[in-house]
Amino acid sequence: MKDARKIKDLLYEQVARIGKVFSSPKRLELIELLCQGEKTVETLARETAISVKLTSAHLRELRTAHLVETERQGKNIYYRLADKSVADLWVQVHTLAEERLIELQLALQKIVAQPDDLVASDRESLMKAARKGDVVVLDVRPTEEYLTAHLPFARSIPLTELRLRLAELPKDRSIVAYCRGPYCLMAIDAVELLRKEGFKSVHLRDGVAEWELTEIR
Repeated sequence: MKDARKIKDLLYEQVARIGKVFSSPKRLELIELLCQGEKTVETLARETAISVKLTSAHLRELRTAHLVETERQGKNIYYRLADKSVADLWVQVHTLAEERLIELQLALQKIVAQPDDLVASDRESLMKAARKGDVVVLDVRPTEEYLTAHLPFARSIPLTELRLRLAELPKDRSIVAYCRGPYCLMAIDAVELLRKEGFKSVHLRDGVAEWELTEIR
C-alpha cells in the first residue's frame, strides 16, 4: 500500500494520545474520582489537593482525548467520564501495574489492610452473606457518590458521619467497608474506627469500578 508507513505512524500516534493522558498521576486520580460520578472542577481540585487552575488544565487534556464530557447545570459545570470504558481502562491499568511493579506492591502493603481483609475472590460468598443479612456492606464514600452507584446490598454511612452514626450498625455481624477503590483510604480509616469501637469489620479493596468490571467478566 502506498504510504503505508505514514499511515501506520499516524495510527500509533493517535493511540498514544490515550497513553499520554494516562501518564500523569493527577489525571489518573481525576479519572478515579470521576468513576464515582460527575463532579465540579472545584470538588475535583479539593479532592486531589491541587489548584483549580491546574485541575482545569488536566481536565482539558482528558477532554481533548475524549475521555471526559462536561455539562452545565445552573452556574456550575460538571465533569463526567465519557463512557464506562474509561473506568474499565483505569481498572485494567492499575491492576496490571499492581501485578508487574514491585514498588507499587510495597507501597500498597503500607496502606492496606489487615491480613483478614476480604479480597476479590470472596465476592460470591460476600454477596450471599449480604443477601441473607449475615454481614453489612458499608459504603463510606460521600452520599452523592453512593446515590450514583454502589455495590449490591450496600448501606451508606459517609466516613465523615460514621462516628456519630455507630448506633445504626450491629455489633453481632461483620461489617465490610469499601470506598473508591484500592488507593482510597476512607475504608481503611473506617475499619480502624469500627474496630476501636468494638465492631467486627474488614476492608474490601474494590470500589464500584473494580466491582463492575469483574462482574462483566
